[in-house]
Amino acid sequence: MGDAFGGDLFSVFDEEADEKPLGVPSPSPSRGQKKTPTKRPYGCEETGSAASERGAGADGIDELISRKRLKLERNITFEQNLTQLMPRVKTVRVETLEGCTHEVAIAQESAYETLKPRVGLPAKEYPFLLDPFQREAILCIDNSQSVLVAAHTSAGKTVCAEYAIAQALRGKQRVIFTSPIKALSNQKYRELHEEFHDVGLLTGDITINPSASCLVMTTEILRSMLYRGSEIMREVAWVIFDEIHYMRNPGKERGVVWEETIILLPDNVHYVFLSATIPNGTQFAEWICHLHKQPCHVVSTDYRPTPLQHFIFPAGGDGLLLVVDEFLDFKEDNFLQAMSLLREGGDPSRKRKGGNKGESNVFKIIKLIMERNLQPVIIFSFSKRECETYAVQLSQLDFNTEEEKCLVEEVFNNAMSCLSDEDQKLPQVQRVLPILKRGIGIHHGGLLPVLKETIEILFSEGLIKALFATETFAMGINMPARTVLFTSARKFDGRDHRWISSGEYIQMSGRAGRRGMDERGTVILMVDEKMSPTVGHQLLQGSPDPLNSAFHLTYNMVLNLLRVEEINPEYMLEKSFFQFQQYKAVPDLLAKLQALQGRYAALSVPDAASATSYYHIEQQLQRLHVEARAITLRPQHCLHVLQPGRLVQVTHGKEHFGWGVVVNFQRKPTSQEEFTLVVEALLLCSEESVRNAATEAPRPPQPKERGELQVVPVALELVEAISTVRLYMPPDLRTPEARHHVLKTLQEVKARFPDGVPLMDPVHDLGIKDPELEAVLHKTRAFAQRRLAHPLHTSPQRDAIRDICVSKAQVAEEVRAVRKEVRRAHMMLQMDELKRRKRVLRRLGFCTQADVIQVKGRVACEITAGHELLLTELVFEGLFNELSPEQAAALLSCFVFQEKASETPKLATDLAEPLRKMKECARRIGHVSVEAKLLGREDALLDDIRPQLMDVVYSWALGESFFTITTMTDAFEGT
Repeated sequence: MGDAFGGDLFSVFDEEADEKPLGVPSPSPSRGQKKTPTKRPYGCEETGSAASERGAGADGIDELISRKRLKLERNITFEQNLTQLMPRVKTVRVETLEGCTHEVAIAQESAYETLKPRVGLPAKEYPFLLDPFQREAILCIDNSQSVLVAAHTSAGKTVCAEYAIAQALRGKQRVIFTSPIKALSNQKYRELHEEFHDVGLLTGDITINPSASCLVMTTEILRSMLYRGSEIMREVAWVIFDEIHYMRNPGKERGVVWEETIILLPDNVHYVFLSATIPNGTQFAEWICHLHKQPCHVVSTDYRPTPLQHFIFPAGGDGLLLVVDEFLDFKEDNFLQAMSLLREGGDPSRKRKGGNKGESNVFKIIKLIMERNLQPVIIFSFSKRECETYAVQLSQLDFNTEEEKCLVEEVFNNAMSCLSDEDQKLPQVQRVLPILKRGIGIHHGGLLPVLKETIEILFSEGLIKALFATETFAMGINMPARTVLFTSARKFDGRDHRWISSGEYIQMSGRAGRRGMDERGTVILMVDEKMSPTVGHQLLQGSPDPLNSAFHLTYNMVLNLLRVEEINPEYMLEKSFFQFQQYKAVPDLLAKLQALQGRYAALSVPDAASATSYYHIEQQLQRLHVEARAITLRPQHCLHVLQPGRLVQVTHGKEHFGWGVVVNFQRKPTSQEEFTLVVEALLLCSEESVRNAATEAPRPPQPKERGELQVVPVALELVEAISTVRLYMPPDLRTPEARHHVLKTLQEVKARFPDGVPLMDPVHDLGIKDPELEAVLHKTRAFAQRRLAHPLHTSPQRDAIRDICVSKAQVAEEVRAVRKEVRRAHMMLQMDELKRRKRVLRRLGFCTQADVIQVKGRVACEITAGHELLLTELVFEGLFNELSPEQAAALLSCFVFQEKASETPKLATDLAEPLRKMKECARRIGHVSVEAKLLGREDALLDDIRPQLMDVVYSWALGESFFTITTMTDAFEGT
């Protein structure tokens, strides 16, 4: 809020900085022309004419106001023009059967036409009664209109996809079924081939019957077909997108590929989107309507064919506690009872590694599940190693009969017969059979594909009673169980250990409950640290994650769009779901802006010129105070007075803890040479935050809330002030009595100094001799004198006028923030990144200044894995001409290996030299990217080069057996 007014109360409408296009530098002065002096951060150099301008009369202010009003009028015109650019679509609610909702997105100027009942026989008949949402979706398909079907896992969304396929086949048209992963494509191919026969499969690895009327493929293959202008697309009537909710995944390229594909598809194609429940399905449908100029329906249901019961198993406990019943009632008493059985506190960043404690808990709960006949159970764990560790811990249990053991062995041996005799002796193959025979399975990305498929078959046939899986198992593969167990409520997301989101919980827990087989599904959450009821309620009963765009530019996308004549990268940005969501937020932002401007206009400041100058002086004093405090609290200046018992004032953001008492301080190294200072202080904290210390940060008590002193580590920069007062400290602060004694003494000190606890003087008490501090204090005295001499300072209305000024400043800041959001929505944030990427492509010779794609660019278009620019540069530098096929395969493994990097092996010269050249090339591209302001450091591309398997791949390419190379690395065999 410090800059809310700038030099006057009306600068809220000064938007010249915002109006400047992204990435356009300020014009530099011509030769011989003096640069305009840059205003110092705290305005401390403002003297002479500037100061006199501050005290200018009403005429100067009037001129200023008129200038601001012109800017205001320009802003209003911009906002009116912006509303005209908004996507003109609307959503109409359709009367529907009970048990589902039906909405349709249509053009703003269109009237909704009621769907016509089917005439004649359906394209496909089902031997069971369809659910309401299935009937509604099929009615949309019968009317040849696109539909998004949103329902819980295992609710029967596939019925709608099958009907669209049958409809297309009956009309002698082609249909494409696209799914996010190859495993899911393979499974859907098997299911659809069994049903329709005229089905093909395209995954990049496998091509089966590519001329079939129904083609199952990954989204990447469909995108490639669209970029190449495949003739197949001329015959396609329907495209089915399975698991479309994964489009929001920001950590994968999958979401971008989906968005690209949907934009590139022709307008005459109709769509069936299958999704888990999403709260903003209508927004997605509006995007489809806006993009392809056709209605798009949204049929959704919260109905679960098999209701779920949610239990908590507290670590160290002996039983399950029901926390959410099948009627979705949250049992807070049971939840609190579960938390009471856990230890106080806990380390949120702790990484679970199994161990004896994990063994006892998992062992105990699996036995409990089997005793209650709640199998089969899927046990979700968030790392491959954990899955294997837990499965081994259970290997002493046996859940299969002798007959089932024979069946498992027969299926397993038949499946493994496709492997060579040596590969059948692989440790992974040998290790998994004994536990499979006991009814225990493992499923994760590190398994050999043949093992994974075998385990899926055994699980679907009921021969695996307990399956340990990572969360990728929840992605679409249709294998429900009776029970789902989470081994932890936290997961590591690449940065830190966090609570799993409600969306992740919903997706995985949805695997519980088999339709037509189980009366209800059971979900069990193992918890080994306390969580607050708020966190528990949000996790167990939170809403699904919204479908937000994860769209971002890639070089492959930009180059492909430059190659295609009918479309360009700017069009892709403009039509993206990302940009649509930005536009859809604008009407609400404009309404908010209008309300704020009304509030701003209503705040009338008496004698605006005088109020402006006085407020400006107070701003300078506040800034100088902050500057002086920063100098004073440098470790070299204040360390010697931070003894135990010293009073310090602590502020964290908007939370003011008031005066606390120093207990100790410690240096925490941040690098080899630098350290940060952490003060351990007794602070008055709310009792609730103390109780929930494991999940909540300490906070001061509210006015009517009870508090207690707690030792809290405080970064030195959070210390607001240091007092001259120092209290006597009891030798042991662990007892409540000792802390209460300190609190009582602290209250007595505050009562003794009603005008405020005395503060350390930086010069007289701390003895600081710093020219920088002297300059700040000199300016502070000067501004203090100006404030004393100001006519408003002695006015009885001073405080009232100051309050109005502060309020107006706050509203001004809000107006600025909202206007920035509006402009951000209009300017297409990624347009600046596009310019920078094009700059890199031109510098490297992939395209011309006129955006005409060159030979390099055409080569890069064909590279869809790894880093397209780096690989193309290596090709044109002739590096691969110098390498044998074995060396080339080893070098390319650096782009394919995606696992967590172990130690880089010491490579032989014939591998180390190509790797060195590749890294040099990566640094050159990085240098160009840094100059284009696309990367922050030149070696950033080296993060994508992972040479951990180079020697392994090299040996394999030279003819070593798979068995031999698995002994050379600790990576999983299926990697």
